[in-house]
Amino acid sequence: MPTINIQLFEGRTPEQKREYAKALTEATVKVLGCPPSAVDIIFQDVKKSDWASGGVLWSDAT
Repeated sequence: MPTINIQLFEGRTPEQKREYAKALTEATVKVLGCPPSAVDIIFQDVKKSDWASGGVLWSDAT
């Protein structure tokens, strides 16, 4: 049972997440040979103020 955790900046629509979940599930089934019902995907929305790259918060990036 693969579980895929996806962290994204908040603001993606349910439609975008639905399409992404479908694509990830299809790829997982193809590569791992498991049934689609075995694939779990967890989306975590993250505020830009809670994410930093290179020591800089994304909310501070220009």
